[in-house]
Amino acid sequence: MNVLDIDYMLGLVPVLLGYLPLTLEMAVAGMLLALVLACLLAVVRVLEIPGLNAFTLLFISFFRGTPLLVQLFLFYYGLPQIFSVLTQINGITATIMGLTLHFSAYMAESIRAAIVGVDRSQTEAALSVGMTNAQLMRRIVLPQATRVAVPTLMNYFIDIIKATSLAFTLGVTELMGATQKEAAGSFLYFEAFITVAIMYWGIVELLSWVQRRLEARFNEAYQR
Repeated sequence: MNVLDIDYMLGLVPVLLGYLPLTLEMAVAGMLLALVLACLLAVVRVLEIPGLNAFTLLFISFFRGTPLLVQLFLFYYGLPQIFSVLTQINGITATIMGLTLHFSAYMAESIRAAIVGVDRSQTEAALSVGMTNAQLMRRIVLPQATRVAVPTLMNYFIDIIKATSLAFTLGVTELMGATQKEAAGSFLYFEAFITVAIMYWGIVELLSWVQRRLEARFNEAYQR
């Protein structure tokens, strides 16, 4: 039975940390863009805008119903064969596009559910005192919907960070891609992959702690 090469694992940590910023940059960019797109999709779903609602349902169905890896390959390898302008897209951009579209489909439904979950009597009361729809959304609906949606959105951000590990299939040397190269060079596959697994685990645990703090903060007003 082989003994773990602890020295190799410890030496690998600073090497992999050098690629962590790229992983986080892709995750943050994907999350922010997905959040913006998801809000637009959710509004279309809530208002049931003719035409756009049907397109939104199709969009959500497709991106929730196909694997993220397939979507990444489609953006990076497939679409450039049809649209030559897309040949300029690199692996990082394709990854961010894939994360954005894939997770916006899931987030849109979560945001829509949070919005429609606000007690209808509150919206009727706000409209009865002369609030516009914009004021209703800003002052009544969104603050309550945010409290409901934040835990779920944080979970999606955690999923996005883990999903960036697929970027190495597009030739991107991020955290997982760097681990693959280090493992191939040393043949210490178990040590390399258990090291990166622990790093991902640590990131997720940190974000889970942030999530609990946010939930507690949002719930303070409802505990008084």
